[in-house]
Amino acid sequence: MYDGGGGEPRRADVAVRGDRIAELGDVRSDRGRRVIDAEGKAVTPGFINVLSWACDCLLVDGRAQSDVRQGVTTEVFGEGSSMGPLNPEMRRLMLESRGDLRFDVPWQSLGEYLEYLEARGVSVNVASFVGATTLREYVVGFEDRRAKDGEIRAMRALAAEAMKEGALGVGSSLIYAPASYAGTDELIALAETAADYGGMYISHIRSEGDRFEEALDEFIAIARASGAPAEIYHLKAAGRRNWHKMDRIIEKIEAARADGVHITADMYSYPAAATGLDAMMPPWVQEGGFECWVNRLKDKGLRGRLIREMSAPGEWENLYLAAGGAEHVSLIGFRKLKSLTGMTLAEAAKHRGQCPEEAAIELVIEDGSRVNTAYALMSEENIIKKIRRPWVSFGSDSGALTIGEPFTLSGAHPRAYGNFARVYAEYVRRRGVLTIQEAVRKMTSLPAENLKLKDRGRIKEGWFADIAVFDPDTVQDHSTFARPHRYSTGVSHVLVNGVPVIEDGEHTGAYPGAALRGPGWRGRTIARKYGSCKKCSTSVWRAGGSFFSGEAAITAGWGSSIRARRETGWCRRF
Repeated sequence: MYDGGGGEPRRADVAVRGDRIAELGDVRSDRGRRVIDAEGKAVTPGFINVLSWACDCLLVDGRAQSDVRQGVTTEVFGEGSSMGPLNPEMRRLMLESRGDLRFDVPWQSLGEYLEYLEARGVSVNVASFVGATTLREYVVGFEDRRAKDGEIRAMRALAAEAMKEGALGVGSSLIYAPASYAGTDELIALAETAADYGGMYISHIRSEGDRFEEALDEFIAIARASGAPAEIYHLKAAGRRNWHKMDRIIEKIEAARADGVHITADMYSYPAAATGLDAMMPPWVQEGGFECWVNRLKDKGLRGRLIREMSAPGEWENLYLAAGGAEHVSLIGFRKLKSLTGMTLAEAAKHRGQCPEEAAIELVIEDGSRVNTAYALMSEENIIKKIRRPWVSFGSDSGALTIGEPFTLSGAHPRAYGNFARVYAEYVRRRGVLTIQEAVRKMTSLPAENLKLKDRGRIKEGWFADIAVFDPDTVQDHSTFARPHRYSTGVSHVLVNGVPVIEDGEHTGAYPGAALRGPGWRGRTIARKYGSCKKCSTSVWRAGGSFFSGEAAITAGWGSSIRARRETGWCRRF
């Protein structure tokens, strides 16, 4: 048993009652209604995916199979964009941009989204930051300008409401329009609001390439000025000419930490990033949102200027140049032009008889999307440097997919299926960069503590029973860019809130996942009927991931008492 704290493992039984860990140590097997034999395997807390884009995937298929089969039990959303708050125009745009994934949008606020997702049923726990981009779109729209004082106050009010609804903090993504239009003062104000409710600021910083150090300086300044704990999304030095900067970046982060600024980071375990063709086009062409972007791309009078700026260094983050050209840019997801999936931009341009820059422009127009794209940006040496830092956790930066339509209608980055398994297979077992216990800590208690997820991330008596069982000698990722839709193997059992969702390597079809709220949550939760004991017929109710018997209506919050009699003697789980 690896309890998540990073210490040496020990042989122990883990007893689960309801949604909690009831006892650790030498537990008689005949006391359990059901016994899982984990002899020779690692028993750990369930893994926390700090950067997940499963927010829409789970509306289509709540099983989260590509992640849960790796031992992931919690998905965290909100890199810049979040599923709320939405005004009518934002809701219209969300419905129009769904692509292969079709779902309704009956919510407006982030809290309503989390409640809706939980009520539909998911196999994993879910949590979210409120997106700084989403707040800006709600108040300012897609204009390329600094926010006015009144607009910043309006965004702060929306952020405060989201924090009270359970957001973990505020998340930004500053290389993309319209997020890139935000000034440092705007971001400090939003981070201050998160801090007021005990939350954090988390950011895809303004540059990971040519202005990497300047972007980090801004990020640290935001953390200092706001007082919010702060985390860097997918820490990386993008582009060969920037790889040498990683040592200096780590030095700056650790100096800030030593000076009392709470800075952490997360990463994925691959040298290629994935985003869209928008990341190789200047911000001015994207002002006003997708429809305005496409109209400018169609304007032949702008075509020459646009191609020149895409082809030469400028004052914006150009991942096309950072990757080293079109042969290092892979096209992995289309709405319409699916026959091009898997080609490099160089191959697609040759096929179409165009230069790569013009091909990228026409692909966005013809596909009606930003076109999901992978850029080969990072060095293996830097990946190892980051993995070794004790303040770095892991996030897939991808959805949680199921092999089958609609997910297989497009390609995927291998990290969607292998990010967590790859850490054990490549960096624990093959390279020896981490011990098993340190890898477990980075995936469990470290993110749980950073995110302030109450009673999660450790195997401790009384804590939630999010548990993974895997064989460290055989756990393996199998997904590649050529064949992305392949599950990882080696994880035999996964429990979420005490309910098995993976048994002997296969999904059970159970949906015990809960919406996890941040420290500012002030909400009122109405418990829903969960079921009845199959033996004694006791009614059991569920609210916020916990299970109760008795009255349905309860008031719950991280700082408040729960007015219900906790069930302690269920005859069995159901």
